[in-house]
Amino acid sequence: MATSLKYSLALLSAFLCVFISCKENTKKVVKTTPIVFTKEGTVTIYKGEKDSVLTKLDIEFAETEYETQTGLMYRESIENNQGMFFILPNVAMHSFYMKNTQFALDIIYIDENLKIASFQENAKPLDETSLPSRVPVKYVLEVNAGLAEKWLLEVGDTVEFQKN
Repeated sequence: MATSLKYSLALLSAFLCVFISCKENTKKVVKTTPIVFTKEGTVTIYKGEKDSVLTKLDIEFAETEYETQTGLMYRESIENNQGMFFILPNVAMHSFYMKNTQFALDIIYIDENLKIASFQENAKPLDETSLPSRVPVKYVLEVNAGLAEKWLLEVGDTVEFQKN
């Protein structure tokens, strides 16, 4: 009798395993709303010591740890007159990467005196390679790839920002 019960339980277990594994695998489709640009201020970039205006951009600010970590991730694009301006918690060597960023960027590193300290041009989408500032910085501006070259950006050019 005990053998028969063990055999029945084993058969029931096997049936349940087959039934559960054959269960139709349903996947949920998650629809996400595209992240839209929200103008929170402006940045003006000047040649040298404010000799002439190179460009003026509408910007979003990244100030909190979450905003700084997320940056432009998960967005499909931004316009050429837009950017994201990071206000970092301290002056230090900083490094960015392109994880979950779907379009190429120029990453402009700015020191505490609002002078361009270095930049990384044409950062590749979705690339997790570290893109260091090379020198201590306090701010970072991310814009579409190719704009630093178009503006003839140089180390030492001046940046001004204003919140709305």
